[in-house]
Amino acid sequence: MENYGYTKTENVHNQQSSVPYRSEKKIPAAILGILVGWLALNKFYLGYTKEGVIQLVLNVVTFGAASIIPFIEGILYLFMSDKQFDDTYVYGKKGWL
Repeated sequence: MENYGYTKTENVHNQQSSVPYRSEKKIPAAILGILVGWLALNKFYLGYTKEGVIQLVLNVVTFGAASIIPFIEGILYLFMSDKQFDDTYVYGKKGWL
């Protein structure tokens, strides 16, 4: 029987994908934390509005000294695995370190 250019697709859903897990938000959140953390853009990008406002207030009160917090968070984001980052910050909703 001819398949007219179509390939057999049975058992395709049961096969494991060889593509590694990739987080869509990890790299942008890390870059925002490192470069413009004093604006708390990494918090707003991840959906943490309350934590972002707190970070902005801390930066104003401490004259920018609190901007070390998002800088450290950005570096930590880079060293986490993609799966661990998503489990912690995207799905787990952990707002701070």
